[in-house]
Amino acid sequence: MRCVFLTGKGGGGTTTVAAATATLAAQRGHRTLVVSVDPAAGLAGVLDHPLGPTEVELEPGLFAIQTDLRHAFAERWPRVREMIASWAPDSDLDLLEVEELLRLPGALPALTLLELRDLVRADRYDVVVVDAGPAGSALRLLASPETLAWGCRRLGPPDGALARWMRPPLSLSGRLVGRLAAMAGPAYQAVSEMAALAHEMRALLADPAITSVRLVLTPETSALAQARRTLSGLSLHGIGVDAVIVNRVIGHDGGDAWRAGWAAAHRDQLVEIAALVAPLPVLAAAYRAGEPLGLEELAAFGAAAYGPRDPAAVLSDHHGGEGAAPRVERTEAGYVMSFGLPFVDRSEVDLARVGDDLVVSVGADRRHVPLPAALRRCDVLDAHLAEDRLLVSFVPDPAQWVRA
Repeated sequence: MRCVFLTGKGGGGTTTVAAATATLAAQRGHRTLVVSVDPAAGLAGVLDHPLGPTEVELEPGLFAIQTDLRHAFAERWPRVREMIASWAPDSDLDLLEVEELLRLPGALPALTLLELRDLVRADRYDVVVVDAGPAGSALRLLASPETLAWGCRRLGPPDGALARWMRPPLSLSGRLVGRLAAMAGPAYQAVSEMAALAHEMRALLADPAITSVRLVLTPETSALAQARRTLSGLSLHGIGVDAVIVNRVIGHDGGDAWRAGWAAAHRDQLVEIAALVAPLPVLAAAYRAGEPLGLEELAAFGAAAYGPRDPAAVLSDHHGGEGAAPRVERTEAGYVMSFGLPFVDRSEVDLARVGDDLVVSVGADRRHVPLPAALRRCDVLDAHLAEDRLLVSFVPDPAQWVRA
């Protein structure tokens, strides 16, 4: 089972490349599902077929879905309503509307992950191709399991905010203590379920054998800076990128001065892109005479871009994904925790220790890395980048270690 996420600059043809990838994969023998999580819902137009929240078979082996998060939430709402009612039996939940709940912070990424999780669990496909939309929203989606896990750590037992709130003072009456105890069970269960979902999706997204991202961009100078930011953000969160697809490339001079100028400019841009993303493979998708709409055109578009490569396979060994947890090694002085940070300049990296988390920032992107038990009893000594890896040195703090 493989998941391939396509994302890139808005207007760069990400939806077209995602549809072409899925169509080609199906025609090369893989049972394929293409899913759009982009609210712009452009996938139906590219496939030239109406789509909805249920699977539609476009041709043998090729299926498609346009996620409808309002519909998905309405289906899950009875269970959520029952859970909230168990916490607060006297609350009037009829006043809550689906639209209001979907505006809650983090609701849309969590619901999108639930939908993707259910599709993966069904195990009916060889590959799921996800049209993840513009790079900013795709990065928030891919990083949301860690964000959700961080929130659960802040709430959950033994010392989270929920635990402190549920711990009644001795001055309370026995009746109130009993009511708090009755509320604690469902609340802890909800936090535990969210934490389990976060860890499950994090393991899925961080496994390079299962999940990879393909970055779609156009051969323009403005696209290079955004591509670099996207690659650094994905590497920060340990999400593997296995290829870069450059769309709308004018590759032949033709004989027209205007076209020849653009062809030369695009050749130069391809050289710069290859240097920026090395050692990732760069696939060029030529600017076609007409917009590729429908399965026949999409298959031709995909075949020209991928060539003999299998669109469902991992296209590069240098993907940057290392799994859900950083690497920890013992040294003479203490420990070193490290993880890959390709495409990142050392001037962009900042570190902070917050409780039992190491907070790593790269530009505007931030990752909360939970420290293993041994490192929680250590101080950070040093941090530096070496060969595209961030190495953080820890030394034991004797005051925090248990003495016999």
